[in-house]
Amino acid sequence: MVPFALAGDAAFAVALAVLLLTGAPQQWVEVAFAGLVWGIPGTLSMVLHDRNRKQRRALSHPEFRVDNP
Repeated sequence: MVPFALAGDAAFAVALAVLLLTGAPQQWVEVAFAGLVWGIPGTLSMVLHDRNRKQRRALSHPEFRVDNP
């Protein structure tokens, strides 16, 4: 799910940039900004959850390998 969250954050960032450059209504800019601001901590929490889930699974299932780059 992390790639979807990253794509959503990127979409809000692009939308915010486009809206700022085109002089769109302030409400649209605020919505794009809010989506970006709320999306970043959500994405970070998903990344941390996935990392912890992989570690817990490796402890409970020895055949499961965690490859850290």
